[in-house]
Amino acid sequence: MAADIEQIKKKIIYRSNYRGTKEMDKLLGAFTRKYLDQLDVKDLDELIKLLEIDDNNLYNFYNGLNTDIEFEDNRINNLFKNFKY
Repeated sequence: MAADIEQIKKKIIYRSNYRGTKEMDKLLGAFTRKYLDQLDVKDLDELIKLLEIDDNNLYNFYNGLNTDIEFEDNRINNLFKNFKY
């Protein structure tokens, strides 16, 4: 189980640092580095869902702009929304 979680964390780190836009690489990379070791399994699942969202919607959500999708009210989304880069 611990090996599985470490593998998931490695995938999350990779996905957060290689997004497609440099701005989101830096923002999500810093966010992931700050919180990754503090998250439980449920939070890791929520983080994976967050990373599956396209850069434009994530950027707009982070900056309080309109998005094309509805973001859930959960711990990870709140941490991301309030993250100071």
